[in-house]
Amino acid sequence: MNQVFKVSNHYSPIEAGKTMKKIIETKKAPKPVGPYSQAVEAGGFIFLSGQLAIDPKEGKIIAQDIKGQTMQVIANMKAILAEAGYALDDIIQTNVYLSSMDLFRLFNEEYSKHFKMDSPARVTVAVQLPLNGLVEISAVAYKKRQLEM
Repeated sequence: MNQVFKVSNHYSPIEAGKTMKKIIETKKAPKPVGPYSQAVEAGGFIFLSGQLAIDPKEGKIIAQDIKGQTMQVIANMKAILAEAGYALDDIIQTNVYLSSMDLFRLFNEEYSKHFKMDSPARVTVAVQLPLNGLVEISAVAYKKRQLEM
């Protein structure tokens, strides 16, 4: 049996035993470089795919330093979150991928400017990133939604 609930301003069918999910996409953030979505919203959670420091207007990484790339990544995250009605303050967990742990201190200096209170849980690892990126961040945010019949 299908029921329709009003979630914010969006109407979504919910089938018994199935999870409601919504694909989030905005032109204010870079297009995915592979077969994945910018974000998926489900049950009050939004799952952001890893964001590189790609400038959405240029379609490439412009900043060459870790602080500049971190600023661009967070700007991309903000744009995706805003498209779904969320904000950075709604983030509960991030996964940070650095091209080198030598960048950790400078990355933290920039990251901490954006997460001043109630910092999200976080994992940080060093990996080889695509497009010669220095940093990539994925995130999970949560916002309690009012369901109306």
